[in-house]
Amino acid sequence: MRRYPMFVNLEGRHCLVVGAGQVGLRKIRSLAECGASPLTIIDTRQPDAALLELAKRPGVRLLNRRFEDSDLDGVFLAIAATSDGTLNRRIASSCTDRGVLCNVIDAPEAGNFIVPSSVVRGDLTIAVSTGGASPALTKRIRKDLQERFGEEYAQLLTLMGHLRPAVLAIGQGAPENATLFRTLVGSRLLEAFRREDRPLAESELVTILPRELHHLIPELLDGLA
Repeated sequence: MRRYPMFVNLEGRHCLVVGAGQVGLRKIRSLAECGASPLTIIDTRQPDAALLELAKRPGVRLLNRRFEDSDLDGVFLAIAATSDGTLNRRIASSCTDRGVLCNVIDAPEAGNFIVPSSVVRGDLTIAVSTGGASPALTKRIRKDLQERFGEEYAQLLTLMGHLRPAVLAIGQGAPENATLFRTLVGSRLLEAFRREDRPLAESELVTILPRELHHLIPELLDGLA
């Protein structure tokens, strides 16, 4: 079955992770970084230093006990990450009964969503999934993407995010704005960021941007050598 690709806003959403082993910790960290709150963690083992550090984050709650079905009340998304396959499937079944999104780490088919492998460069996220058919191929593609998309993409995306409201504010028409943004993306800015070549970046921006935005260039390139 083909899965529907989707990026979900977890800001202020109640999420639950049951099981805080090595995989569970990665899931917890990822959810916290995406703004999940409250974020409840349930694990029967004594927490290690890494888990205790995560539990200090605002909105994170650590419960050192067994999972109960009532823990799913009000939960938007749950991850079953225990070493007990039977318990993981029970959590998935309870999620289905409550209409809760659920990912099961050891049995993806038991849940209703899977977490793709991803490459993150600032606000850019590239997700890869082979639908469970070949994790090895997923890892290969992810490695290729990591090599192809460097930190220069994060820098360009940050620049575009800062520049967009200023461009819209000068009152050009939509076609002119679309052309401007396409020109920026197709320019040598990526090359300049990759080489940490500030003069090249400045030259590109001076050429492309309307004159009334030239005063923003030093701020847009702040931190670039």
